[in-house]
Formats: sequence, C-alpha cells, structure tokens
Amino acid sequence: MDSFQNFNLTKQLHYALDDLGFITPTPIQAQTFNPIMAGRDVVGIAQTGTGKTLGYMLPLINGLKFSKVKEARIIVIVPTRELVIQVASEIEKIGAYSSIKVAGVYGGVNINIHKELVMQGADIVVATPGRLYDLLLSRALKVKSVKKVVIDEVDIMLDLGFRFQLTNILEVLPEPRQHILFSATMTDDVSEFIDVFFRNPETISVAVSGTPLDNIEQFGYDVPNFYTKANLLIQLLKKKETYKKVLVFVPNKKSADLLFELLQTQFGKEIAVIHSNKTQNYRIRSIENFNTKKTRILVTTDVMSRGLDLDAISHVFNVDTPRFPENYMHRIGRTGRAEAEGISILLTTEREQTFKENIETLMDMKIEIIPFPETVEVSKLLTFEEQPKIIERDNPHNTDAEERGESFHDKSEKNSKINQGGSYKRTIKLKYKKARTKGDKNFNRRKNRKNGNPFG
Repeated sequence: MDSFQNFNLTKQLHYALDDLGFITPTPIQAQTFNPIMAGRDVVGIAQTGTGKTLGYMLPLINGLKFSKVKEARIIVIVPTRELVIQVASEIEKIGAYSSIKVAGVYGGVNINIHKELVMQGADIVVATPGRLYDLLLSRALKVKSVKKVVIDEVDIMLDLGFRFQLTNILEVLPEPRQHILFSATMTDDVSEFIDVFFRNPETISVAVSGTPLDNIEQFGYDVPNFYTKANLLIQLLKKKETYKKVLVFVPNKKSADLLFELLQTQFGKEIAVIHSNKTQNYRIRSIENFNTKKTRILVTTDVMSRGLDLDAISHVFNVDTPRFPENYMHRIGRTGRAEAEGISILLTTEREQTFKENIETLMDMKIEIIPFPETVEVSKLLTFEEQPKIIERDNPHNTDAEERGESFHDKSEKNSKINQGGSYKRTIKLKYKKARTKGDKNFNRRKNRKNGNPFG
C-alpha cells in the first residue's frame, strides 16, 4: 500500500488525512492496517518515530461505528501524561469529520475531574495505567462495551513498574476483546506479557530497536567530562542556522537542571528544560513553546523521551552515553520522524566508552567520531559523580583488604582459634547433648563412650 488512497477507509478519514497532508503510509502503518481491521491480536515492534499511533488508530477508528452508547469502546494505555495528551490530540485530528469523542486521563490531576470526564461519555479513552486503574476501581469508568485495547510503549511501562496495574486492568475488561501492543524492544518481560494475554498474535517488526534509521546521521565526540561537554554544546549551539531545533538528553533531573543553568547564561529564553519534577503545566508550556519555535533548545531526561509530542527536530544531543543501548535508540528516534532527515550527536567520556561500544554492537555499525574542536575550553571542573573517590585509610568502616595498611595483618594461629566457651561447658554440652533423631535413646551414650567416658 503505497498510498492512503489504497486503504479501505471512510470518506471522513480520507478528508482528515488530506487536511493533515498525509499521503504515503509508513511501513508500520501499511503492515498493521489489514490485521487490525480483521480483528486479530497484533504485536508491533517498532522504534519511536515510525508512525505507530496512526498505524493503530486508523483501522480502529475506521471500524468504529456510530453508537448512542456513552460508554468507552476503545482503551489506549500509554506510559506518560505527555503521551496521553499527544495520542488524544492525534485521535481528535483523525476523527475531525466524525462524531468520535475521546477522553485523556492521567495522574497529577484531581481524579474527580477525570471521573466526571469519563462519566460524560467517550468512545475512546487514552490513559496512563495508574489513573486508568484508579478509575476502574472507583467504577467511574464503565467498560462493559470495551472490545479493543491498545497498549503502546509497553516495554517502558513494564520498566516503570506498571505490570501490576496492566495485569489487573486486563483482568477487569470484558472478553472477548482485541489486543494491540506496540513496543520498541522485545524483552523477556514483554514476551511473557504477550504469552499471558494475547491469542495467536500477528507480530510485525519494522525498524526494531537496534536498527538505525537510514535517515538519521550519527556522529560522536570524545569529551573528558560534563563541564567540557557543556562548553562544547555552547559553541555548537551558537550556530542557529544549523542547530534549528535541538533536543538535549541528560541522564537525570540533577544533570538536567545543572546543564540548563549553564546553557541559559548563553541562550536565555531560547532554552527550556523538562523532567518529572516539573509541574504538568510547566511541562506542557515548555513543549508548546518548543513546538512553536519560541524556544530552540529543550533539555530533558530519558523518562520523557517517549512522551514528547515534538516534530521537525533537527538534532538530538546525547550529553551522556546511555548505559542501556535501547535508550539511545529511543532518544535518536525523536529526530528523523516521518522520514525526515535528522542528526544525532553522542558525547562520550572515557568511562562511557564501554556503553558506546554496546550501542555500536546493538546497531551493528560504528558511530563516526568527530575531532574535538581546539577552540573549546577543556574544563578541569568535575561533577560529584566524576570526582575520584577519596579512601580514608584510618576509617574503621573501610574493610577492603587491598586498602589496609601495615598495621593490619593475619592473626597468629593461637589468636585465630574460635572461642568455644571453655572446656567445662563443652564437656557438659557433650554429655547432655540431645539425640539427633526422635527415638534414638542410645545415641548420647554411644557418643560419650567413644570420647572415653565409660559411664556415659
């Protein structure tokens, strides 16, 4: 199917696709349409940025007939609040010419607001697992009409510890129903989850994690430490015509705030930062400003990498080299979306070289290393994590034998003996020792005679 015109879609969906400018389906969209339309359980293995959302929503909405029933008929479960907002927004765009109602629910908002929202009625409910589970427990969300369930980014949901909620949600939903699952990686946890809940699923693998997208160029720099990485970023990002829209990944919230402070001195309102400690309104506003190009640079963490509704990213910077190669694939998948070209740049310290090699092994390719610019200042300042550990030789809590001084030595044979409680105690204990087994009355007597006590 090289065109959406070849899909057996309703006129309303064709109108919506025309408005959105979608003409050619991506591979995942082309391969999932017929199996989902046929009602089969489907497992899609594909990276972020391959058009998964449209891949499962087109056939589901296409088969969704008008109903006066206000109860949900399709449930879509995603890992983050941002992804709920993104998916709900895309459904509204696709269903612009139909009467489909969609509700997005997630944590961090007063649950009574979401209870009222779902009780008003929605054909499709998009939710994070925690909030969906709470709505089911409170019986605010009626699910007897649910026939189709989509679980998107299931690998990260399992990594975040949502197995309990997912399992209980699926046990509550009525049978029979159609299951559709998408994941960037096929881990043991994902495979086990599929085995429990899916019925003979059709598996479709397109641009799986570890398969580098052809339209993403990958480069790297060898950099000695975090502050030098910041100096390199400052020099590169000054070229506004080249680095038009930049996503910068860091390993944690502390690093995100630190890097933001360092870059903000140079770029002011051009830069924003989001992570899980930021309020929902702040995160949404930062994303909106980034999408409308009010800000050019967005610093974020791995947790946010799957829930960002971002388009036309020119460059992705990996300030750290991810410990898990799959995380690198998720990050670079934020650029090069919808077959557009993108560039990924990896910054690697000497300590992180092993992580880089693991990424290259997963992708089965080498990342081209660019010579470090001589004009960039190499900082001697180290973060707490980069500072060498100071070992106090006289600290009694240091028990590592390699760090002991000469005053520490092996005990002599005399002093190394174990205190057994004195000879008298040992004799009494031996004389009145309990039988080894019930009924073995003669055991202690035989034992004492053997030890030279004929009257034992």
